[in-house]
Amino acid sequence: MDAAHKTTETIDVAPFDFGLGDVNLDLSAFDLGDISGPQNENRYVKPKLYHPVRSTAVKYDRAADLVNDFGPAMLMGERVDALVSGNFIFGDFFEALAVEADLKIDDLTLSTLSISQENVDSLRNMMQGDYLQNLNMIVSDYFWSHNRHNAAYIYDALDIDNRFQLAVASVHTKIALMLIKGRKFVIHGSANFRSSRSIEAFTVETNPDLYDFHMGWKLAILEKYGTVKKSIRAGAAYDIIKKVEWK
Repeated sequence: MDAAHKTTETIDVAPFDFGLGDVNLDLSAFDLGDISGPQNENRYVKPKLYHPVRSTAVKYDRAADLVNDFGPAMLMGERVDALVSGNFIFGDFFEALAVEADLKIDDLTLSTLSISQENVDSLRNMMQGDYLQNLNMIVSDYFWSHNRHNAAYIYDALDIDNRFQLAVASVHTKIALMLIKGRKFVIHGSANFRSSRSIEAFTVETNPDLYDFHMGWKLAILEKYGTVKKSIRAGAAYDIIKKVEWK
């Protein structure tokens, strides 16, 4: 791809001064006080002040180009904000990142309004190529009601060796959580797991707190609305048998 179709902009946030005259922003003054009762302890969270991180804003047409240029920076903790064209296939991003960097993704948990066959194929390639160990997917009930005929393809392609779960719920979020050797990555934005004719945007960042926050509600949905009856592995099954009181 030539330079006319790809632009990059590097933003160094270190020199930025957020003082407002004689008024300085101090998060320590943000007191939950009267609203931090037991009924609200999981509802309101005091914002955290993070040290500035290097951030890059980019525009791309193809997932592979983005990975080739900024994959190493993403894996080292740099945040990348990407504006992508309608030709961008989101699933290709994960496949390209894993293949180009020879990564083994321990877990990929994603929620999306919809998913295309092309994106399913990318995820299948990762699972079959041992680049992806475990995959959890949450799709919207709207997608399911209008594309139920594609369900067989999703199961056939991704239900490999008891490593896949699919849940259907009323979701409109486009968030992927990626775990690599204990490092927690969050990919979030407007892009679904399907190409479109619209400009999309998403952010890739290393953010353990945000990862844990989103993983909490995703796991709750997967547990309640999961559609794959996973078999119990031998070790776990034997533990259950040992607890049985034989007569």
